[in-house]
Amino acid sequence: MPDAAVELRHVSKTFDHGFKALKDVSLHVEEGEIVALIGASGSGKSTLLRHISGLICADRQSQSFVDVAGQRIQDRGRLSGEARKIRSKVGMIFQQFNLVGRLNVLTNVLTGTLGQMPRLRGTFGWFSTGQRQLAMAALQRVGIAPQALNRGANLSGGQQQRAAIARTLVQGARILIADEPIASLDPSAARKVMDILQDLNRNDGITVIVSLHQVEYALKYCPRTVALRDGEIVYDGPSDALTPDFLSELYGAESEELFLPGLEASAARPAQEKAAA
Repeated sequence: MPDAAVELRHVSKTFDHGFKALKDVSLHVEEGEIVALIGASGSGKSTLLRHISGLICADRQSQSFVDVAGQRIQDRGRLSGEARKIRSKVGMIFQQFNLVGRLNVLTNVLTGTLGQMPRLRGTFGWFSTGQRQLAMAALQRVGIAPQALNRGANLSGGQQQRAAIARTLVQGARILIADEPIASLDPSAARKVMDILQDLNRNDGITVIVSLHQVEYALKYCPRTVALRDGEIVYDGPSDALTPDFLSELYGAESEELFLPGLEASAARPAQEKAAA
């Protein structure tokens, strides 16, 4: 049986004014899985992903912990002393792309190597020939190598997101956390980004956890979906069970948020059906 890539147990998170973003959440993701997180706005998807990446800590309670790649990144609401090292195994992709607009695309991708090189070399951008070759290979993999010397700000949104994925590749991440990576993209660009994530999962064995606002993409790309509502997991199972009627049972009127009108019917095919085609 594959090892756990991510393991959370009894994780709760309370923000200011007593707002509970997560309520006793437990989750197990095996190595090599691609898993969708769905839920209406405010359901806790981003908060959950930030716990996995060690960007925020859970409430301090005796039973909570978060393990990543077999190592404990936080325990009882406190970050491990090895958190920085563990984070190097996790690539984060955000809705906002997080590229430096004035730098060219190649340099933006090369920043994924900063955690693996001496601070002085990183500060001055003294990247080796091997690192540059690795970055170009990553850009080729995501289909934007011709844009390598363009400024990040001059890329389209879809191209910027692909550059962000290339950055995680040069980082050497084995777990990829994507927080609403296609929310601001048009359908064509969104499909290209999701195709890349699926390819990295299938052909490189990279574990992918992706939060999505539209269930159609979960159905097409992810065999397993975890649904959150009000900070709790209300469903964890096969994506093809997420029919409109079932989602209506889970979310009520909020279920309308989870469907993207106009998306072609092929996008709604279950991932299992697509793999068998």
